[in-house]
Amino acid sequence: MTPEEAIGYIENYTWSTTRLGLDRTRELLHAIGDPQKRLKFIHVAGSNGKGSTCAMLDAVLRAAGFRTGLYISPYIQDFCERIQVNGQNIPGEALARITEAVRSPADAMEDHPSQFELVTSIAMQYFLEQHCDIVVLEVGMGGELDSTNVIDCPEAAVITNIGLEHTEYLGSTLTLIAKAKGGIVKPGCPAVCYDSEPETMQTLLQICEDRQAELHVSYDADVQSLSYGLDGQRFLWKGREYALSLLGAHQLRNAAVVLETISVLRTKGWRIPEAAVSEGLRTVRWPARFEVLSREPLFLLDGGHNPQCAEAMARNLRDYLPGRKLTFLLGVLADKDYRQMLQIVSPYAKEFICVLPDSPRALQPRALRDTIAEMGFPAVSCDTVEDGIRLALQSGGPVIAFGSLYLAGHVRTVFPKLLKREQRRTALRRRDALPEETRAAFSRTVCEKLLALQVYREAGSILLYRAFRSELDLSLFEQQAALDGKTLLYPRCEDDGSSGAVCRRMLAVRPGGTWETDRYGISVPVLSEAAVWDPAEIDLVLCPCSAFDAEGRRLGMGGGYYDRFLPLCTKAFRILTAFEAQCLPRVCTESTDAPMDAVVTEERTLAVGRQK
Repeated sequence: MTPEEAIGYIENYTWSTTRLGLDRTRELLHAIGDPQKRLKFIHVAGSNGKGSTCAMLDAVLRAAGFRTGLYISPYIQDFCERIQVNGQNIPGEALARITEAVRSPADAMEDHPSQFELVTSIAMQYFLEQHCDIVVLEVGMGGELDSTNVIDCPEAAVITNIGLEHTEYLGSTLTLIAKAKGGIVKPGCPAVCYDSEPETMQTLLQICEDRQAELHVSYDADVQSLSYGLDGQRFLWKGREYALSLLGAHQLRNAAVVLETISVLRTKGWRIPEAAVSEGLRTVRWPARFEVLSREPLFLLDGGHNPQCAEAMARNLRDYLPGRKLTFLLGVLADKDYRQMLQIVSPYAKEFICVLPDSPRALQPRALRDTIAEMGFPAVSCDTVEDGIRLALQSGGPVIAFGSLYLAGHVRTVFPKLLKREQRRTALRRRDALPEETRAAFSRTVCEKLLALQVYREAGSILLYRAFRSELDLSLFEQQAALDGKTLLYPRCEDDGSSGAVCRRMLAVRPGGTWETDRYGISVPVLSEAAVWDPAEIDLVLCPCSAFDAEGRRLGMGGGYYDRFLPLCTKAFRILTAFEAQCLPRVCTESTDAPMDAVVTEERTLAVGRQK
């Protein structure tokens, strides 16, 4: 079984067509040896915030040195996100192997397990194999009848914010929903929650009293916001100061529940130093929760999908972007209360761009557009999410993608490449807008700076380039380097030999005297007369870019030739050369983008130390 086959098998058994209950999960887990009985858990239920709470607990426990399991749903981009150990997704090979082992007993059951029940069983087996010290276990839906509730008494039962959701399964009142979620509290099990609506608290208190479980409540008075911005926030909890990487006042409530839970764990003998708590909260990452994907242009992503999420996001917009109107990239599911969501967020919208989330339950973009237009707001629909992102990036203002976790996953997957293209266009427009005489003057300044560097004086061989169109011109440097006896090398891009092939290989060549213009209009040495140089023997590389930032992150022109070639230059010092006009606040890079050692423009000479 391949990973793809494993996922296909699991997803063939949708949860929505099966009855709720624990019998199938218990039967399947028993058939594979009851791995859950040899694990310790923190069990987390709630309507909103349980994913963020799980992420914070996991980050703190890892910082304290524990080997953690993390079970979450749904995933954002990769199915394997649902099962993590020490912050790493389950490998596809392990998912396939365990799924193959679980398949036989599952297929032999008279009432076949649902998708969620299968994944829960696979996760339990993987966490046991990985010798997890503790597992942070997120409830899928509800609590009492959720398949995760097959575990014995956890170290703590955590209940985050409760609201009206899944009413067809859980009930139509807060009391009924709180009863369902409070079902994860087991006799003698410490429970933690945030102070909530009176009927919710009354229900949880009654459950804990009936089961002789102590309820630990975090109150508004325990938490005080100190500062916040798009880089994170600082707060006090019971007089102690913390930094939190996640944004939004609602995340302070979640953090307070986490801190209360840590206090409970300490009373049970878990050694969790205060330094680990601070480190975990400061560094925790949780995608698609008012997440900043880009600062310029400002592009936010929120996977909120119900009115409570919309209220939290609206408050974030008031707090973080006061008075600003945003372009909403919106995609929703037809079975959600999207009309109320629209009522909540529309005061903050300049316009809506409607797209289709990747779900069979998604509302068609044109239907959503028509609904918004009836409410009196500008709205357009796009055929694809990619088209919607491109249109949103062209709006010139802040953008927020919102409405569904299914949309969030798609956006997170495609956004980096689309942003790269937009950042290239922005930086190149700035570069090309420089008058010719200005470019010439700036180029002379850069060349003089390069010639004064110690690394230049020590270099024997230098890879440089000849200016293309309005690029920075290195001819002054080139002339002086030749007079200084340096070996000058130039990039030459070659096809892979097939007809109509895209150029994929870059060579460093020492010219033999004759030059020509390649297919891109760049002046390059004639290869038949040139000598190909070993990249491992190059001392200094001058590397062009379309855009860069102050930390040395670099965007090439899109072909990726330098980024494939530079890792071969194992001893070379790499200097990014560009005009200051090409500098952006932060460029979008990927793991394959080659890091730089320094940046030189007409305004700066900056060592960046190959930061990623």
